[in-house]
Parts: sequence; structure tokens; C-alpha cells
Amino acid sequence: MSRKNFGVKTYLYPQPVLIIGTYDENGKPNAMNAAWGGIVGSNEIIVDLGSHKTTDNILKTKAFTISIADVEHTVASDYVGVVSANKEPDKLQKAGFTTTKSEFVNAPVINELPLVLECELKEVIGGNKFIGEIKNVSADEGILNDEGEIDLTKFRPITYDPVHHGYYALGEKVGNAFKDGLQLK
Repeated sequence: MSRKNFGVKTYLYPQPVLIIGTYDENGKPNAMNAAWGGIVGSNEIIVDLGSHKTTDNILKTKAFTISIADVEHTVASDYVGVVSANKEPDKLQKAGFTTTKSEFVNAPVINELPLVLECELKEVIGGNKFIGEIKNVSADEGILNDEGEIDLTKFRPITYDPVHHGYYALGEKVGNAFKDGLQLK
């Protein structure tokens, strides 16, 4: 196998498309699209957000939600990432998103996105890396199987391709974690 070096890049696959929900100082919901984030512990998630209306909101309310963008809402999810709430105060409505207040944290749940992590701000690292403690995960029943578990044949999250700036649906199941590797023992 031959390899090509690219230097320092954000080429991690799959890269989730995270929609960060917050309330502003007046209780108005806001959301932004973030690609740089992931689980960092059994009850923690980190997102690298830079400086935005959303980050100001998180610092004030100490809470946020992270919804996972899906195929059905790709356009709306991209829209909340390319338009600033500082310039378009009604961007959630224009995206076609509605919200409900989380039962667990002071942040909005985006009703149209079927999977959400509800978080309290735990720590800010380096000014723009936000660590949230996950207080609850909720899922729309439409993405659950008969046993009440998330079913990836019903839930179609998207991933971000940092090379070609595309969104892609996750694919088919190809193996069984914590099982298939046992064949090599």
C-alpha cells in the first residue's frame, strides 16, 4: 500500500453534523451547525465552536443541546450553519425548525431532529472548546425499533466530508462490534 501525506487536516471520518441549540439572554432559541465535536467520556461531549452568538448564549445560560442532523433535514441543518443569528434573528423559523424547552437543561430541543443530547456546560478549554455534561438523551419514537432502541435503518444521520465539503448519509451495517474480532482469537 502506498500512502500520501496531507499535513495537518481535519480528516476524521465519519464527522458528525451537530446542531447546537441555545437560548439567548431573552429566552429566544438559536441553533448553529458544528462539525468539530464528539464524545469524550461516558457522560461528556466536546464541541469546538469559535466565537458565535451560540457561544455567547452558552456562556450566559451554561447549557446547550446537541441534535444530530439527518438526511431529511440536511438543507435546514446547513442553513443554521451558514447564517448568523446576529444577522438573521429568525433563522430557526426560516430553517423550518421549531423548539421545545428541554426538561433537563436550560436549552431548546429542535423538534424536527430526532436525536438530541441535552447538556450542561462543564468547562471551556482554550476559549472555544466547550465540554458539556450530558444530562439526558432523547429520541423521537419514529427512529426506535420494537425494543425501544435507536435503529439506524430508521434514523439516517449525516456525516460531513471535510475534503469535498459534502454531506453523506451513513451506510449499511458491515459488522458486529465486540463480536466479529473474536474470530481471530
